[in-house]
Amino acid sequence: METTPVHALVCGGCAGFAVDVSLYPIDTIKTRLQAPQGFFKAGGFAGIYRGISVAAAGSVPGAALFFSVYESAKRGDHPAHHMAAASVGEIAACLVRVPVEVVKQRMQAGHYSSMSQGARRILRSDGVAGFFRGYGMTVLREIPFAMLQMPLLEFMKRKWADYQGSEPSPPQVAVCGSIAGGVAAAATTPLDVVKTRLMLGADLAGVRYDQGILECAHRIATHEGPPAFFSGVSARVFWISLGGFIFFGAYDASQKLLPSI
Repeated sequence: METTPVHALVCGGCAGFAVDVSLYPIDTIKTRLQAPQGFFKAGGFAGIYRGISVAAAGSVPGAALFFSVYESAKRGDHPAHHMAAASVGEIAACLVRVPVEVVKQRMQAGHYSSMSQGARRILRSDGVAGFFRGYGMTVLREIPFAMLQMPLLEFMKRKWADYQGSEPSPPQVAVCGSIAGGVAAAATTPLDVVKTRLMLGADLAGVRYDQGILECAHRIATHEGPPAFFSGVSARVFWISLGGFIFFGAYDASQKLLPSI
């Protein structure tokens, strides 16, 4: 079925909301595992829904923007086309995702008690630019992630269709999305750790992690050692694998159920 940009926008928004809200506690645990002060000092298992209002507000426009741009930019069925389209989609979606992530992750780590408090403090201390702290690193994380996930997803969907002689059903697409997301999540965890540290800033000992991508990576390696780059990898893979199942299953189901726009 031909997917128009507007149809992709609506379906992507529905899928984004479904996965971000349903799996939010796992996202919180992943953030706290990656926090420089350590898991329990960042909040442990308490208040795992802290920041969900921010995630809910940003999930629909972020996912909608990605898929509307992705479907518009995809010009063929070659993996290179999927990679290029996914990259452009992520650059656009990060304009929404990064401000949401900055506020959300600081709430998850216990820096702020509410979305409005977080927004006011960031604006007061850093101005509008503070909401885009870590934008470059987020893009550097999301592009490799999407360049792995989307071609792998499209490849598995195509092979499944060839095998059974018909387009895969939403549950089958969900399985493909889960596998593709898990592989991409594991491979890009070091980039995700650097991104999280840049957004959170300093740890309790005053070590700064917000002085740029290379400086942040250097400080993680120096102060914590190379294993720190895979902090939270199990939670990230589990979260994104399960999220991929829900997201792509919901996206495919929405495409089939909603009329083309």
